[in-house]
Amino acid sequence: MDVEMGGNSVYNDMNLYITQESFIVEPNGQDELLLIGRLDKVTRVQAKTTQLTNLRPTRRICGVLGTIHLLSCDYLLVATHRLFVGVLNNAIVWRLAGYDIIPYIPNAIQRSENQSYLNMLRKTLDTKFYYFSYRYDLTHTLQRQRELLGPYHGDQGLLQRADRRFVWNAHVLEQFKCDKMQRFQLPLILGFVSINQVQINGQTFFWSIVTRRSVERAGTRLFCRGSNEQGHVANFVETEQIVEFNGQHTSFVQTRGSMPFLWQQLPNLRYKPRPRLIPGKDHLAACAAHFNAQLKIYGQQVAVNLVDQKGAEGELASTFARLVRELGNTNVRYEAFDFHHECRKMRWDRLNILIDRLAHELEDFGYYHAFDNGNLVSTQTGVFRTNCIDCLDRTNVVQSMLARRSLTVVLQKLGVLHVGQRVEHASSNFEKLFKGVWADNADLVSLQYSGTGALKTDFTRTGKRTKSGAMQDGKNSLVRYYLNNFADGIRQDGIDLFLGHYLINENEGSVLPSPLMAPHGWRYFAFPSVLLVAVAMFVITMTYPAEFSTENLLFMLFWGAMIAVSATGIMHYGVEFVQWPRLFPLMSFHSA
Repeated sequence: MDVEMGGNSVYNDMNLYITQESFIVEPNGQDELLLIGRLDKVTRVQAKTTQLTNLRPTRRICGVLGTIHLLSCDYLLVATHRLFVGVLNNAIVWRLAGYDIIPYIPNAIQRSENQSYLNMLRKTLDTKFYYFSYRYDLTHTLQRQRELLGPYHGDQGLLQRADRRFVWNAHVLEQFKCDKMQRFQLPLILGFVSINQVQINGQTFFWSIVTRRSVERAGTRLFCRGSNEQGHVANFVETEQIVEFNGQHTSFVQTRGSMPFLWQQLPNLRYKPRPRLIPGKDHLAACAAHFNAQLKIYGQQVAVNLVDQKGAEGELASTFARLVRELGNTNVRYEAFDFHHECRKMRWDRLNILIDRLAHELEDFGYYHAFDNGNLVSTQTGVFRTNCIDCLDRTNVVQSMLARRSLTVVLQKLGVLHVGQRVEHASSNFEKLFKGVWADNADLVSLQYSGTGALKTDFTRTGKRTKSGAMQDGKNSLVRYYLNNFADGIRQDGIDLFLGHYLINENEGSVLPSPLMAPHGWRYFAFPSVLLVAVAMFVITMTYPAEFSTENLLFMLFWGAMIAVSATGIMHYGVEFVQWPRLFPLMSFHSA
């Protein structure tokens, strides 16, 4: 493993010793150890003396990710494998490629519920893609990093100065903090990072995308919508486009996030459940809390809303527009664009209508630009906050177009592009790379939220809508349907467990009922059983008649009717057949 160390960097190459009493983490080439008591759970950093005498390392690790309390005992989480992504701002960025979950108490009594919690944890850690760096703060934009430079922050470790909105293992790292431990705590972000060396007009520069998903209202597609009362929105994502050239750095930041008021779209087995406002809630207060926080962090806001202006989406769109009007804040502007209506019949060129509407603010907001020696040229004074219903497919298309416009301005300013030259015409190789990276960004953010790749990436990759792309979208939509109805409950539970929203109680399953044992109503078993029997009998009656007769026909009609009745019952009581989260149940079903 490479040695990549600096004053406040995290250790990147360590040996893990496991004894009956302790976990001992030894950074190679360093004179201190991290000792974690397996029985007393006391954690301390000590100078290395004779603690490792007669011990052999159990395994080599590349990061300590944290510790978590489950039902049987505590578990240590460590990074075991990593993949090189690239070099950003003179620091290597890695992707997590392997981890281990090690029990504090060996051979602890395993209850079936504990195995369920372990499976949830693994499902969350198996999510693609977690990233980390031992020296570079991936949680902050270049502009925020500059604002943090100072005597107070300069002495802090990566975790201590990180933007907690984007540290996915903050909870499990906080569980065993102790003095002088900063260099052992490795923060993870979840999202997408792409670092690319590019040549245009004979000039070589680095072009990178860093996408960070927020933990503040993290969850799965249909179980996590809208805002909570604190103003945190579902699927909030910050995407930063970075250019490094001749000792200069530029950064252009955009955000996406669910419409910032209280609404839901709970799965019910229908292909597209109807989104609804949650009644009895103070939607304006939630919207105000959201935009107040965004204004403080990013400056001015242009809320680009791409949802349909008619139907169920239209009701939400009108609510969003009304709330922004009622806010009365001149630093928040609402821009609606009915993506599906405007671009119907493959007229995707019409997206330029929207981009032209935003061009004035794109110029006004600018971008961050500084030299390596610290000289500041400009800062970004506002962001485009884009959303569609999922903040995935339509959103990514528009964000990639805004990023392209900004990149043209940046590269002209840096002297890479000639005056009047546009980036899309400057290099066919870079144009292909640009489209591919933004399509990959769409796919990974979508995979993390909805369980499948994004829709409409054929336009992002090729610049036009294709029939094969539409077919792929159909396939992804069907997979999304299955996952959102029958698999996302446990995925939501895993996220809530890993982020520390749900804390396990020792008495679960004994004194207290286990949340994992949520009962089902009688319909959950009755309707599918009747449907299976009816289908089987219908097929048998149709396939194996001795001879067709009135009796056979009546049997077929009877079993056909039973299929129709049971299938209708399943769809009517659809919510009872969805796999719901169990740690924070959204619904309760009884035998009545």
